[in-house]
Amino acid sequence: MVKTEFLSLGEELRCFILTFLPYRDLLRATSVCKALFRTYMSSSELQYIVELGGQQLLPVTVSNAYSDNHTPMYKRLQLLKDNAHAWFRFDHSSIGTVPVPHQINHADQLTFANGHLCLWDRHTDFAMILPLLPKPSQQKIERRWSPLSHSVPDRDIINVHMDPAQSLIAILYARSDGFWSDDERFRINLGALDRDGVHPKAAGRTLFLSGLSRYADTSFGIGIMSLSGWERYIALRVYLLVDSGNSTFSLVWSLQIWDWQHSSTSNCILTDTLYTSNNQHDIDNDDDPIIPCFLGNDRLIVANEKLHLKLKLYSIEDMSQAPQLLACFSLPALVLSIKRLDSMVDITDSLRPPIQAQQTMWTSDPTNRLLSIVTGYNILFVVSTSIFFDSDSFAETIPWESWGPLNTRIFRYGRDFKVIGSRLLQVLPAVDAITDTMEYRLHMMDFSPLAVKRRQGLGRVVTEPSTIEIPKYDWQLEEIIPGAVKLTTSLPYVEVVSDRKFGEHGVKRVWVDSDRIYLCQAADPNGDDIEKVEVVETRGSLDEQT
Repeated sequence: MVKTEFLSLGEELRCFILTFLPYRDLLRATSVCKALFRTYMSSSELQYIVELGGQQLLPVTVSNAYSDNHTPMYKRLQLLKDNAHAWFRFDHSSIGTVPVPHQINHADQLTFANGHLCLWDRHTDFAMILPLLPKPSQQKIERRWSPLSHSVPDRDIINVHMDPAQSLIAILYARSDGFWSDDERFRINLGALDRDGVHPKAAGRTLFLSGLSRYADTSFGIGIMSLSGWERYIALRVYLLVDSGNSTFSLVWSLQIWDWQHSSTSNCILTDTLYTSNNQHDIDNDDDPIIPCFLGNDRLIVANEKLHLKLKLYSIEDMSQAPQLLACFSLPALVLSIKRLDSMVDITDSLRPPIQAQQTMWTSDPTNRLLSIVTGYNILFVVSTSIFFDSDSFAETIPWESWGPLNTRIFRYGRDFKVIGSRLLQVLPAVDAITDTMEYRLHMMDFSPLAVKRRQGLGRVVTEPSTIEIPKYDWQLEEIIPGAVKLTTSLPYVEVVSDRKFGEHGVKRVWVDSDRIYLCQAADPNGDDIEKVEVVETRGSLDEQT
């Protein structure tokens, strides 16, 4: 029963107090009291809170005077509701096509983020960031570095990471002298994409490595060194070839993580021995079998594609120490390898540049996103990240049968795919193709419970379990044997298929962000080289509505 003292308060004050309730409690309160229900129906802000919670989104925290959001609350609410259904419609026409430089097809690194194409080619010492039809409210960054090595004179560039959402470029470089396993030999420079000099939010110009020097007396080589990042974190993977003694040799893996806005040093380091051999030539230093993936700001998933086939879940909440192992999630024993591990946020938070933060109002909840895993046999596992946040205390190893089937959906990997927030976009062969050449359609799948519940007649709801057959593999013989193993999964989703069909050259690769699809196209149907990118809007943007 709602206290009469509360109901006697003015409506504006009642609304203000109710905004502090979690959305589920707000729904309960307004469902048992007619007066509170009328208050709820008259308040766009309360409805906005409930809509955010239902869509498993979080409001963006605005932290500076330049980022105040002046969009009226009723417009935010309507835009949020429209977005929930916009992805179920593929009837939007293309808003344009952008030619791309030829270097895109031979770059050592090619990434897409926040409406920008980022590439780096080590052999030509060339780097570039290119916006793809940016919106009026979006910060546009367009820049070329040729040669990029001018940024770090007299140093060898090993790897590059670019993040347009934060206007960040991180360059891993090395001195030409010194030991392979010398911490002093390597540095990471932090710069801004849109200007020269150090990044204005960085704790310092340089990130300093730790942990390699302990192998100075035993290391006889270094393998792949790779940078990656996610919002406040920058991570470096390093593989060392180590003489373990007694005529044995090992491949040692190290992962160091920096909170780059707060410190230029880090004690957050993971190390492990991947495998050991009596023959040093058996140690492959050109392989990159460890795949890390950040789940929000306090958890990290690490997959080893060769050994044990487990997803290891770590806490990185305390950056003053090594990541703390929370649990191991076993994958089905028939999974041969892990090729990709991705979880992508759909809208970043207030770390965006001020001009863009004005239009940024929500972001997907890291506890309710999708994790994609591509394995051998071109199998795609789509996992709800909620399973990794259900508890802070897990069993040491959780078998696949206990966590996988109810929290996963397995597909055959098509031409390409992307996950963003709670959505999966796939490029799959068109089953109704009437030509001799292969044709494709876009398939959008939304795994949020609200989408399944409130699709308003759009799309196909899939709640029944699905089964996929995978060939049997004999680990002792190291070969495929006759027969197949069946895997059944049942994570619910709603699916919409585009009316438009694409030829062989029409969609070589697909990128996606919060409200756009980017279709990479080739000039030659029989070739793989990308020539241009078509941009498709999935909803009316805030720029058009304000």
